[in-house]
Amino acid sequence: MATKDYKKIELDAKYVPKKSEPYMCPEHLAYFYQLLNRQREELVQNNDSVLNTVRIAEKNETAGVGDDLDNASSEQEVNMALRMAGRDNNLLKKIEAALARIDNGTFGYSVVSGEPIGLSRMLARPLATMTVEEQEEYEQRG
Repeated sequence: MATKDYKKIELDAKYVPKKSEPYMCPEHLAYFYQLLNRQREELVQNNDSVLNTVRIAEKNETAGVGDDLDNASSEQEVNMALRMAGRDNNLLKKIEAALARIDNGTFGYSVVSGEPIGLSRMLARPLATMTVEEQEEYEQRG
């Protein structure tokens, strides 16, 4: 029996994976695939916005627009935007890794034990890579 291609499944807008369905069935994978791609697209758009903020600040500084207070405020805004972009880039890497796990069939399974992470946890934290117990143990070890 050929499995459905999760990339081609059209889900109802209100669809949420259910525990009564087989774990990480094509519909579950389609749900997470679409969710993660939406998040990725949003982060990419945010990065474009950060680049525009930096470009505008650089143009203003080069053109000599504004006084020292304006320039300091602009510099602070750019620094904040760059910090947020760094955070977004880290999140983007995690999203890309999760999408790769969907593609290779390991999404929803622990990278430590290979055990199912659980649908509730995956719905709460789609980027999870360990079961709750494994994550707690990892955090305790520090």
